[in-house]
Amino acid sequence: MLREVLEHIQRRDRFVLTSHARPDGDAIGSALACAELLRRLGKHADVVLHDPVPRIYQLLPFADRVLQADRVNGLYEAAIILECDSIQRTRLEGLENRFLISIDHHLSGRPFAHVNWIDPSATATAELVYRLAREAGIAISPEIATCLYTALMTDTGSFMFRGTNENTFALARELVLAGADPAQCARNIYFAHSTAKMRLLGAALSNLHREGPLAWIWITREQMERSQAKEEDCEGLVNYALSIGDVEVAVFFREMSDGRYRVSLRSKGKLNVAEIAEGFGGGGHQCASGCSMDGPLAFAVARMLEKVRPGFPLE
Repeated sequence: MLREVLEHIQRRDRFVLTSHARPDGDAIGSALACAELLRRLGKHADVVLHDPVPRIYQLLPFADRVLQADRVNGLYEAAIILECDSIQRTRLEGLENRFLISIDHHLSGRPFAHVNWIDPSATATAELVYRLAREAGIAISPEIATCLYTALMTDTGSFMFRGTNENTFALARELVLAGADPAQCARNIYFAHSTAKMRLLGAALSNLHREGPLAWIWITREQMERSQAKEEDCEGLVNYALSIGDVEVAVFFREMSDGRYRVSLRSKGKLNVAEIAEGFGGGGHQCASGCSMDGPLAFAVARMLEKVRPGFPLE
């Protein structure tokens, strides 16, 4: 499938690249690196996202070239959709009648495009972009390496999620040798929080609930407004609940403007939270997934715990 993807790229000259709405590190890092790879092949490549690049990723090379839009316009011969299981999840209009190439590594990945390269054995979509560059004979520049290393680091939970293995570190080594600075990449992500996020963290932890190996926290719209927080400031809050020593699964509920809840699930490996998220129309990784649920909060929490509890029978 790698060869087929490269053949379709070689046949065309103008590409638009995108990923899912509310992009994370793998979505952004992979898209930025893949676009630069195409440019080095002599192609025209634009990265278009529905949502802005979160603050912690704005220092990545080429991030200032990302276009934010609701619709894809332009004479693009193909669209490359990375780390995304459908056109709908991009929240972009104008992709429907284009030639589509999907590059994804999620177990929940679906073959919706004309060409689908879905490899769940890959640690991150960044690994697939790296393979594509090597197959195309493109040297990994320090800038491309920085984008891919950041994607790899964030999608593995700083190399803590299940699935991290010797191949993960072999790829990380190659990217560092190519010019990625691991310490700087980590500082840009993990030591660049806003004051608003810290206030939001305090509010979320004040709502901490425990039930045996399960923990959950939540944030209301009123708390978001009081903290002057943005949606991106919610990223990673669930990990603080998961960091409790005897907690195996953590869930974070964020109230949205329509009264529904955005839900983030994290696991230390004993429960596949991707299967739970898929049951609510979401998806993701075995140890890190997400979905949306109807409110009110008590209803959403009860429905989620009903699905999580069987994985951890309580004494």
